[in-house]
Amino acid sequence: MSSRQFFEKLGPYTLKEIIKTINCTEDYSHVKDFKIHGIESLVNANESDMTFLNSSRYKDISLKTKAAACITSSNLSKYLPNQCIKLDVKNVLLAVNQVSKMFYPKADIDYPDIYLVNSDEIKKKYPKVNFGKNTLIGKNVQIGNDSYVGSNSIIESNVKISNNCIIGSFVVIKNSIIGENVNIKDGAKIGLKGFGFIPIKQKNLRTPQIGKVILNDGVEIGSNCTINRGSISDTVIGKNTFLDDHIHIAHNVRVGENCIMAAQVGISGSTIIGDNTVIGGQAGISGHLIIGNNVKIGGASGVTTDISDNSQVMGYPAVPLRDFAKMRKKNDKKFYK
Repeated sequence: MSSRQFFEKLGPYTLKEIIKTINCTEDYSHVKDFKIHGIESLVNANESDMTFLNSSRYKDISLKTKAAACITSSNLSKYLPNQCIKLDVKNVLLAVNQVSKMFYPKADIDYPDIYLVNSDEIKKKYPKVNFGKNTLIGKNVQIGNDSYVGSNSIIESNVKISNNCIIGSFVVIKNSIIGENVNIKDGAKIGLKGFGFIPIKQKNLRTPQIGKVILNDGVEIGSNCTINRGSISDTVIGKNTFLDDHIHIAHNVRVGENCIMAAQVGISGSTIIGDNTVIGGQAGISGHLIIGNNVKIGGASGVTTDISDNSQVMGYPAVPLRDFAKMRKKNDKKFYK
């Protein structure tokens, strides 16, 4: 079971309590009742957890899940292990929302941290940390030696920051674990709730976001970037990856090591970016994609499909760079005769 140190957790709940809550389409009266301790991703779930599957895209992972039960639809049940109890519902994401709220009733809104105190009051707790003016720190915060936290920044409760980090001014960090030698520039927002909701019957239901942000060693985050925490799994930025200013990383995104992103890049939820990838300014990448290693994406491109290792793409929709150059040359001849 993965760590949820940032959110109050209720439960466990019996399987039949959960079945009643999510309005399953099948009769499960014959199923032996037992306690479910949490909801986790397909990868992280163990024998006391439940998970969910809403796309055949994840069948290779779902076939290996250790979850005791899985919220899914009848057409996807075949992609789950025999021992996993398949809970068929009409709306998978709505059911996940309902179960998440059972376990984490306060994770659908970012409530202000009521435990913040001015760093001046707790300097003795952090003798080897340098604080600016009007810096607010929550309870159980860990900040490593030789780190700096700039003026008017907020480090909320239970955040962990390792050694030799530089946190700029007007930064907000919550629900996050930060490695060594990380540089977060002014105005960045790390660990906030992502754009998760379920639209039903002319109403939007907020979805609990119970993951965290992990910034590995040597990461640099530019000014005014936003990195949302994961919804169920985590949002992860790999070692030595550098983000320019005004970049948005959505929930559950996983960025590899040694990547570079220019200003105003946007990456939608649950996309995976490989190692050594370079992304030009203002490029947008759709959700639930896999971008390989050593990929180069041209500025202002729109990526809507997976990209294999060592590829170079550009345009909207993004195509191989060689094809883009041919189309550009053809259009230039057409419009500039």
